Order: sequence, then structure tokens, then C-alpha cells
Amino acid sequence: MKIYVTGLGVVSGIGLGVAANIASLRNHRHGMGKVTLFPTKLDVPVSEVKYSNEELKRLLSIDTEKTVSRTALLGMLAAKEAVDDARLDIASLRTGLISSTSVGGMDLSEHFYDSFKRDNRKGRLREVISHDCGASTEMIADYLKVNNFVTTISTACSSAANAIMLGARMIRNGQLDAAIVGGTDALCKFTLNGFNSLMILDKEHCRPFDVSRAGLNLGEGAGYIILQSEKSLRKDAYCLLSGYANVNEAFHQTGSSPEGNGPFWAMTEAIGQSDIPCEEINYINVHGTGTPSNDLSEGLAIRRIFGEKIPPFSSVKAFIGHTLGASEGIEAVYSVLSVRHGFIYPNLNFEKPIEENRLIPETAFREGLPIRNVLSNSFGFGGNNSSLLFSTLNKK
Repeated sequence: MKIYVTGLGVVSGIGLGVAANIASLRNHRHGMGKVTLFPTKLDVPVSEVKYSNEELKRLLSIDTEKTVSRTALLGMLAAKEAVDDARLDIASLRTGLISSTSVGGMDLSEHFYDSFKRDNRKGRLREVISHDCGASTEMIADYLKVNNFVTTISTACSSAANAIMLGARMIRNGQLDAAIVGGTDALCKFTLNGFNSLMILDKEHCRPFDVSRAGLNLGEGAGYIILQSEKSLRKDAYCLLSGYANVNEAFHQTGSSPEGNGPFWAMTEAIGQSDIPCEEINYINVHGTGTPSNDLSEGLAIRRIFGEKIPPFSSVKAFIGHTLGASEGIEAVYSVLSVRHGFIYPNLNFEKPIEENRLIPETAFREGLPIRNVLSNSFGFGGNNSSLLFSTLNKK
């Protein structure tokens, strides 16, 4: 059974909505800046969505006094855009919501802790109930009025890719007609300090796949796509989800194997499932975090698969930061648009290739290219690695 992509929605540090995101990518306009959402002593660049929680609530027509996590608010905006874009009739179809997140409602539970640690008789309990990852999914489902199937996936940075894969499998097995799939994450103190403790935050603007890369920049946002079976289509689809794979190499709690085994297996299995030859992959949206180990590992895996015939590739994380559980939700939107419009996105700040693989990413925005198949990578902590393959509707 073919799996069609019919709707797109995205919120990131470079814009609200698909059009704003593409305009920023086209004009090389990144979202990096200082932390403004909460007080911190860390002086590192991040990519924040340029709206307060109150402004997001007003955009969603939600009472500004209502307690809603920022993760849920970002997810609501992106998911609603995707549903509207697909013209999805949720009530008449077996529609599921499969959402991913890493941070969940930590932005609210941090507020509770500030009061509670000073006086354990104080603190607003309503801020604690949103802490669990599933709470944001339930809020998004309530907002969209989805009640057929609702679940949450949290596998670190590969979360949204795995949400997309689960939606595809459920449609393929006849359990759903349509699935709203992707992820959402908001910046918070815990995340920023946690990644700082791992010593993988770059104090400067990150440089994916550059020899001088020194770490990642964090970001926030949300991205969702709508998957549908052919019989449920009400509009022309963007493209097909033609292949996908998830593997777990379990090499290290946070790092990739130096040989790139996990990325190699994920990409190889996704391509193999699609029955599309490697030489017909026209673009790779790489995971490309900017950390020394990730970029080396992913690059070696790409070299193992494609040899000397490397497809054009780039990382968008210097634009939007690493958005954790939302990462592949956002980047899946970009990948679908790459298939539909022939887009290739610039890999900002690249100057010199990594010596061990000598790979050179794309550094300019290009459009109108004959792109038929796009591979999109998302590799998480614990070696949980996922790859998606999006393909054109038109056959040769």
C-alpha cells in the first residue's frame, strides 16, 4: 500500500508556518540568538520561536490564563497548519495523532520547582501535571478533536521519525485512514543545562560537517505531516513516504559508533524497503548536529553507502538549532518540500571538510531541481537511528 503525504505544518526559530520557514531558508536567515525565554548563566546561541506563550495562545484562540505547556502550544500551531493544509476531515476518517517530544512540559514543572524548593507547601500543581511527555500529545489531540488513536513516542532525537513510521505502519495495516505525525519540543533550563553537562554545546554558531565543528546549538519548534491512504485522499498529495527504517546499534548512551554502523544500517534499510536504487537518491537531509562524533559517524556511513557518487546533502540545524523530539518533524516538512519543489537547503557556516571523509555539503539554496527521492536522517541518543525516504508521485 502506498503512503501519501497530504499536509504540512511547521513552527521554528525561523518562522511560523511553512511559507515563513521557506522564506528564511531561501534567504539564509537563521534563528540563532541569546536565550530570552528564561534566566541562565550560559552564554550560548539558541534558536527560539519568537513568540511568548501568551502570544501563542492568542494565535490559537486559547484563554491566556489557561495553563498550557509551551511544547503543547508549539505543537498545536504546527499540527493545525498540517490538518488545514491537508483539508483533513478528522471526524469522518479513522484519524490518529502520533506525536513525539523529549522535553514534554518541563517548562511548566520548572516553574513549580522554583516555588516548591523555597517552601514545600507552595507551587501550582497544575504546572506539574503537564510534565509527562504524553500530556502535550493529549492537549494537541483535544485541540484538534482527535480521539480515534492518540499516542506519544519519545526516543530522543529520532522521536518524530519514529512517530512518522508508526503512522505509516498503522495505515498500511488498515488500522488508520490518516495520521497526524511529527513532534514538538520547547526550550527549557533542564535541556540547556543537560546538554551543557555533556559538553556538546557550541558557544558559537554551529558548523555542521565543517572540520572546525565544536558542538550543537539547541532550538525549539514543532513539525507535523499528514499521512493518508489512497482511498482517503481529498486533495492532491505532495509525495509518497516510500521507505523508512529504525535500528538501534546500542553503541553508547549518547554517542554514535565511530564507524557509523547505526546510520549506515538505518539508511540502508530505508532505501532497501523502497526498492529505489542508491543512485536515484537525489538529496540527503542529514542529521548533521555539528558535534565532532555525529558528523564524522554520519559522513562515514554516507561514504560507505554511496562511495564516490555522493548525492547533494546538507544540514539545516544551523538555521533552526537541534530541536530534539521535534527535529525530524520539522525536517520531514522540509524534505517533502524538497521533493515537491526541487529545493536544496544551504548548510550554513561550512568552510572546510572533515579530513576523514572529505564530504562537502551544499551551501546555497537551490530550487526547481529534478529531485525525485530525498533521504532524511534522524539519529538519537542510545543509538536509536531512523531514516525516512520521500519520493515523487510521478513515475519515470
